[in-house]
Amino acid sequence: MIAQYIPVVLAFAFAAAVAVGMVALTAFLGRGRLTRSRTRDTFESGMPLIDLSRKRVSVKFFVVAMVFIVFDVEVAFLFPWAVSARALLAEGNRTVMLDGLVFLVFLAIGYVYLWREGAFDWSRRGSQS
Repeated sequence: MIAQYIPVVLAFAFAAAVAVGMVALTAFLGRGRLTRSRTRDTFESGMPLIDLSRKRVSVKFFVVAMVFIVFDVEVAFLFPWAVSARALLAEGNRTVMLDGLVFLVFLAIGYVYLWREGAFDWSRRGSQS
């Protein structure tokens, strides 16, 4: 019974060893001490920033992020449903298609609502700050 869990324990031990090893290598091979100015500077993609990092960001970026998350999560739920739908239809369960249809209707309602609210109208959103 316990022998079943040996691969899982080994995987966790390997992951922990890799994490500890990377932290140790960073401590040994990394650059010298960080000064206060080096730790406060914003740094992205290997290039120092030209502009200040503490400026206002338009709300449209947050709207895009939320719309992406909502539709991404909903589409991610379609894949397991599609896989299980084939097996359930083979067993004679016909309600699985109704469940999928209800899910897609809710997805379409959300899409139409966002369209009417102007979430996809980039020209109008670009003029707002």
